[in-house]
Amino acid sequence: MAHENIVVVGIDGSEAGGAALEWAHAQARAREARLHIVCGYELPSQYMTPEFQVNQGNANHLFDSAKRIVDQAVESVEGQGVEVTSALEFGDPTEVLVEISKRVALVVVGGRTQNTNRLADRLLRTVSSAVPANAYCPTVVVPTDSPDSHIPIERVVCGVDGSRHSKMALQRAVWEADRWHAKLKIITAVNPAAAGWVPAHEFREEHLDEMEDEIAKALAEVDEGRQIETEIVAMEGSPAHLLAQESEDADLIVLGTRGRGGFTGLLLGSTSQTLLGYSACPTMVVPRRVRLGDDVGPGPVQYVDPDEPGIVAEE
Repeated sequence: MAHENIVVVGIDGSEAGGAALEWAHAQARAREARLHIVCGYELPSQYMTPEFQVNQGNANHLFDSAKRIVDQAVESVEGQGVEVTSALEFGDPTEVLVEISKRVALVVVGGRTQNTNRLADRLLRTVSSAVPANAYCPTVVVPTDSPDSHIPIERVVCGVDGSRHSKMALQRAVWEADRWHAKLKIITAVNPAAAGWVPAHEFREEHLDEMEDEIAKALAEVDEGRQIETEIVAMEGSPAHLLAQESEDADLIVLGTRGRGGFTGLLLGSTSQTLLGYSACPTMVVPRRVRLGDDVGPGPVQYVDPDEPGIVAEE
């Protein structure tokens, strides 16, 4: 089912939420989408009684605080060329955003902060790792302590492993590069420490060349003829370490869910958690639940041919 052209941003009044809001607003403008600002809140379980009603309004300090956060966020982005809506949702923030992700194009949340010992920061990291792992649409995690907002996006880096799921991430990376007129660097990696077998030294260069050729074929299947400045690199090393290094010079990292090869366990294992914790730029995670036809890229309207489900054609 096609998702609506809506960019959702989860906020909580923190610096991280502010960084996510700034990035989401720019993305909504770039893709001519509606920006939907969401604040999910809940009371500790000991206060959850049958008599509790969210519409008690001023009787509930938590409700008042959350409403104030949303109102301030809306005021900060209104009248800047983007349609803005908002919602105050009672419930666990992760559950709220995952449910919304079933019908929107993109979810944006704040990521790591420098104050790693604060309870609020620990809760924030829970949301920024749980939402990408469970969402039905791509999720972007925006680091708080980044030197700039990474807007406009000029350099996109995509990590792939040759699996079907990483091909979906590659398609989204192509769309972002096209939308922002950015350069696209595609990286595939073999991790000698995790691989069951690595070719001998004299064969490694040939093996890496073959990997690059396979990625080039995958790119041709998803780029839809777009003219994008692209670089493909196959290398040895830890995927998390390599992509964290790339994030220092990139404006957006794009990843798929776990597949085969060097990126095994990318989303649900330690690699993704490491990268989301240390990436210096916003990171887009494209989950396994994303399907062809959920969203469309920039340019001509496209549809998925029902007779050729793997082919996206112009309308």
